[in-house]
Amino acid sequence: MSNDSTTLATRLSLTSVVLFGLAYMAPAIVMLMFGVIASTSHGTASTAYLVATLAMLFTALSYGKMARISPVSGSAYSYARNMLGGHIGFLVGWAILLDYFFLPMVAWLIQSLYLNAQFPGIPIWGWLLVNIGLTTLINGLGIVLADWVNRGLMLLTVAGIAAFVFMCVHFLGHAPTAPAVDFAPFWNEHSTFAAVTAAAAIAAYSFLGFDAVTTLSEETVDAGRTVPRAIVLIVLIGGVLFVTVSFIMQLVHPGSVFDNESTASYGMSVRIGGQAFADLINSAVIVGGFASGLAIQTSTSRLLYVMGRDGVLPRRFFGYLHPKFKTPLFNLILVGVASLGSLGLSLDTATSFINFGAFLAFTMVNVCVLAYYLRQRATQRLSVFGYAVLPTIGALVDIGLLTQLNWTAIGLGLAWLTLGIAYLAALTGGFRRQPPETNLAVA
Repeated sequence: MSNDSTTLATRLSLTSVVLFGLAYMAPAIVMLMFGVIASTSHGTASTAYLVATLAMLFTALSYGKMARISPVSGSAYSYARNMLGGHIGFLVGWAILLDYFFLPMVAWLIQSLYLNAQFPGIPIWGWLLVNIGLTTLINGLGIVLADWVNRGLMLLTVAGIAAFVFMCVHFLGHAPTAPAVDFAPFWNEHSTFAAVTAAAAIAAYSFLGFDAVTTLSEETVDAGRTVPRAIVLIVLIGGVLFVTVSFIMQLVHPGSVFDNESTASYGMSVRIGGQAFADLINSAVIVGGFASGLAIQTSTSRLLYVMGRDGVLPRRFFGYLHPKFKTPLFNLILVGVASLGSLGLSLDTATSFINFGAFLAFTMVNVCVLAYYLRQRATQRLSVFGYAVLPTIGALVDIGLLTQLNWTAIGLGLAWLTLGIAYLAALTGGFRRQPPETNLAVA
């Protein structure tokens, strides 16, 4: 089963990496979350998304710096391991496994729920098997096929979002009762700082995934240049999309009162275009969900591969690459099988795991940039603002977002970390030795 001569194939361009990141984020999520964010922000969803975009940009810049310094596929795990040591690196990798393992579960479960709602003849578990099976097959056959499928799905998703926005604008221009264009979606008489920041914390979840493209570094052409640019572009494109779409939706439905927050966009689609149009937009959301699942499984399998290659997870299984397709096939299958457990989870529970792992990883990447600055400032001309001030702001913002989670999320996350510490203690003989050495060069 050894595959020492097999390596990941370097094929992805800047466009491919950006599209993978946007697919991971699932752009249509702005429509799905609009009701919740508008309600929480007292009718200022656009400001909530704007604040979230600015907050995520700080961390995106830090990810970009680390991707340039260490262009490998382990993301925050590899960065922390190189900059902060093996023990901390292991725990960071362990923490983001929450994010990477549960995101596929949530993506495929939501996808299956929407498909079951539109095609109830097939049960939810049936759709789950279809989604997992197709995604695993595409990813298993190689990164090039996954790239082309992802491009096609993203094109359909963007077309659906564009059609929805067009109908919203048409409604605003022709409906006699439609509100006039104003700045109420950014600030109104009911707006408060507390409400906007609380909504921004929720809106920040829409950006989860911009960091995942760092797991594709070893499959990206000129990764040290391409991946940092892609990370910032993903956050900027996502932010512009989220702010613009939420602004238009808030004009169509001013205020923060909804019959059902969770299905606000579907009711809006019926209102502006009728039932057939609403079903068409729902189909576009489903397509976007499949693209998201495809990208998430790709990234998760690469993180597990790097941890297996390093030996912190069993190498023969997790460090295996298929000799022909050059994909971490066992990891892809594992992620798919593990996601079958989503049938026994509520979305709230799964999301709680995801948020804890993501914000903790974001914080540590900012700390890694600070560590790099302290280590290299004597030998390199590094900007204090770029390598010290901005990462510090990013870390503080991420800690603030972490504290916004409910106690269930924090408790579950701490329990997972405790389990990781116990495993690390066993792996290192009670912390007396370093975890298995990585083959990555230390910056």
